[in-house]
Amino acid sequence: MTRVAFLFPGQGSQKVGMGLDFVQRYPELERRWFGAADDILGLPLSRLCFEGPEDELVRTENTQPAVFVVSMAIIDVLRAGGMQPEAVAGHSLGEYAALTCAGVLGFAEALRLVRLRGELMAGVNESTPGTMAAIIGLSPGRVEELCEQVSGKHGGVVEPANYNEPEQTVISGEAEPVAAAAELARGAGARVVPLRVGAPFHCSLMSPLIEEFGAAMDAVPFADPAIPVVANVTGDYVRTGAAAKEALRRQVSGAVRWTETMRLLAHDGYDTFVEAGPGRVLTGFAMKIVPELPVHSAGQARRLDRLLG
Repeated sequence: MTRVAFLFPGQGSQKVGMGLDFVQRYPELERRWFGAADDILGLPLSRLCFEGPEDELVRTENTQPAVFVVSMAIIDVLRAGGMQPEAVAGHSLGEYAALTCAGVLGFAEALRLVRLRGELMAGVNESTPGTMAAIIGLSPGRVEELCEQVSGKHGGVVEPANYNEPEQTVISGEAEPVAAAAELARGAGARVVPLRVGAPFHCSLMSPLIEEFGAAMDAVPFADPAIPVVANVTGDYVRTGAAAKEALRRQVSGAVRWTETMRLLAHDGYDTFVEAGPGRVLTGFAMKIVPELPVHSAGQARRLDRLLG
């Protein structure tokens, strides 16, 4: 019997026009999710999703709630079509969609947390500018060694941030140490892709926002998951609302262990994956991590229609 896990993407999957084909196909989604988000946040989030402009959509404080809301609308269509997940996981920001899907967080509460998370992360970047880069073609252990080499020799912050697939690890930190580690990676035969991001996510530079964000989370009810949820920082299940909250707290400055997440789900018998959000980033990762298992992108209405068939 097929066991389905939903996967939820994070920042970097955004694109002007995302969600528009869904509301054109299913008009009720506009009011239920996009209009509701506009009202909750008091900003034209739906317009940013559907029309842009891109320079506003890519602002961290806007991107994060926008991607979250699109994922919520896609979940709605998947469930209405008879597809229910038996487990969920989300990449970075996507963990909030996963927890909402699993009944841990309510929509409004999760949306407000995601917006605050984006605002705080953007604020950190203003005071301590940083950057990120994807290192492709080296093992995670080798990338860790290069980061330690740079930090030990020159000081500064450069750390593994996302273990995305067996030979793709994203590093994060201050601009000069990240550049130095990237140069060493190139010398070791890797391809380096600088990332256009709004802050140096998932590294110790994010630590200053944990206290304020943690206080905001403490004011929100976290229920126990109704279905299994795999957390980023451990690559393992969170089984209670308290554990889910602690995982989100640690995730702010901790690395995303996506390869471990996917391998755990595959090991435990989840044999079909659906990327329930904009873009196809996680689909690509899955094809590298568990190439023997099917993965489907539901980020566009036409792809979702084929999936529900």
